[in-house]
Amino acid sequence: MENVKVAIWGFGAMGAGMAKMLLRKSGVDIVSVCDVHPNRAGKSVAKVLGCEKYDDVIIEPDIEKSLANVKPDICLLATDSFTKGAFEKMKLLLHKKINVITTAEQMAYPKANEPELTAKLDEIAKQNGVTVLGTGINPGLIMDLLVVCLTGCMEDVEHIEAKRVNSLSPFGETVMHEQGVGITKEEYEKREKDGTLAGHVGFAESVNMIADAIGWKLNKFEQQMKPILTTVYRKSPYGYAAAGNLAGINMTGQGYVDGEVKIDMIHPQQIEPEMEGTHTGDYIKIKGSPEVNMAINPEVDGGIGTIAMCVNMIPHVINAKPGLKTMIDLPVPRAIMGDMRDFIDR
Repeated sequence: MENVKVAIWGFGAMGAGMAKMLLRKSGVDIVSVCDVHPNRAGKSVAKVLGCEKYDDVIIEPDIEKSLANVKPDICLLATDSFTKGAFEKMKLLLHKKINVITTAEQMAYPKANEPELTAKLDEIAKQNGVTVLGTGINPGLIMDLLVVCLTGCMEDVEHIEAKRVNSLSPFGETVMHEQGVGITKEEYEKREKDGTLAGHVGFAESVNMIADAIGWKLNKFEQQMKPILTTVYRKSPYGYAAAGNLAGINMTGQGYVDGEVKIDMIHPQQIEPEMEGTHTGDYIKIKGSPEVNMAINPEVDGGIGTIAMCVNMIPHVINAKPGLKTMIDLPVPRAIMGDMRDFIDR
């Protein structure tokens, strides 16, 4: 059996991280990389990653050129957070009969915000015999799929609280912009008012995934954001914040069932949180029978976690029936420590 052939579209922090992880895996080859950044376009994967392998794989700024002489089994798409932003890219890949895993947060459960685009992507994928999945550490695992799994040992569920206190430092420029890292309080207020500050993208997706998975009929969703202002200078690989400016955003969200809050989401995230004494962690509290309380300290690393979720889901997406899938549709994610080909149904 041939090695699994992988294309990567977007070679920033996440895409390059996926490539580095794939270098350590057997039974898989990177055959195509597309990225428009001038520091990467035109260079070999080997040169950008500082490795020996893939000196013959050139990073193309044009996706058509990147895919011209190869036929990937799957493409890891790491360019956007929103379904609308990633839609045309996914459409192009699906029409080329290439399976897709995207880091776009809204794609973790796209019908929550984009039901029409969800239906279109599902139709296109089925027409071309391939599958598309959105995943990552959150949404994709910590504040949704893991919650759903923990309810499996319960007779009744009364209320769910998912809290993730995490560091934004591993993430790239897109996330820094969405979170307003480095902007002033005045700019934060302006961007919040005009709707250009996204904050965490994924609460609606996580809440709807949980509700649908356990059979709650969600009738309202709300979310709020507050700035996290730093008192010291902070710097991460892709962002920085001067004292008095934003280090990140504290997001909260609620899912209502029959007029009552049944799902609470709490998610403060910032660059270099330890510099001001914030300790990271993941916490799930589920009230019911029996009560379930889970704590992970420190947090599951968001950068490594997102990279690993995308790479580890490759066999499950290739094996899946054609169409748009979410994490509650596919087998339980797990680390792929053996030959990737051994996990593929050929």
